[in-house]
Amino acid sequence: MKRVFGVKKDKEPPPSIEDASERINKRGESVDEKIKKLDVELNRYKEQIKKTRPGPAQEAVKARAMRVLKQKRMYEGQRDMLYNQTFNLDQVAFASEGIKDAQQTMSALKSANKELKGMMKTVRIQDIDNLQDEMMDMMDVSNEIQETLGRSYNVPDDIDEDELLGELDALEADMGFETEADGVPSYLQPDKESDLEGELNLPSAPTGQAAVPAGRTNAQVEDELGLPAVPRASLRG
Repeated sequence: MKRVFGVKKDKEPPPSIEDASERINKRGESVDEKIKKLDVELNRYKEQIKKTRPGPAQEAVKARAMRVLKQKRMYEGQRDMLYNQTFNLDQVAFASEGIKDAQQTMSALKSANKELKGMMKTVRIQDIDNLQDEMMDMMDVSNEIQETLGRSYNVPDDIDEDELLGELDALEADMGFETEADGVPSYLQPDKESDLEGELNLPSAPTGQAAVPAGRTNAQVEDELGLPAVPRASLRG
């Protein structure tokens, strides 16, 4: 059967855009090399035309130069055509890559959407609102507890603030008056001891030796301290 109908050949895969672009670029490089060779040949003919005199020889060189110039124009046209094909392939490749990126983006979005739907089933807005309400209630209770613990003891509630402000103003005025008069407030000045001796009006202490009465002859002898002297006989005994 294989001899009669033959063997089915496997189809080759179509060339990709990258393969086609690479092949065209190689052809363009080959054409550029040919154009460079023709430029070198044209320069040589130009030098020959300058050196030769007008006549048949110069005309022959000009004919060769014209032939080379025509070939150069033809190759330049082919090169431009190849460059246009390369540009078109680049545009197609860019569009193809954009479509592939869009497909990947859509796949990623679908997967993320599926995951979000599964997550949203476990989260309800009502539960979040209830949780927020509970947190607010707990914060209010905490603030009340802090205010209760920070309350001062033995402080009457019926204190008149205007009366306190009046006393404070009077105290400041008193302090300012004392500062202007003495330079130092009275509550910062040292305490002065009262003159008790002047208040009691006591007599002053006697000074010198006491007078001896006229009828008394046996006056006692005093020592250097003003005390009665002790007899020496008593000291010996």
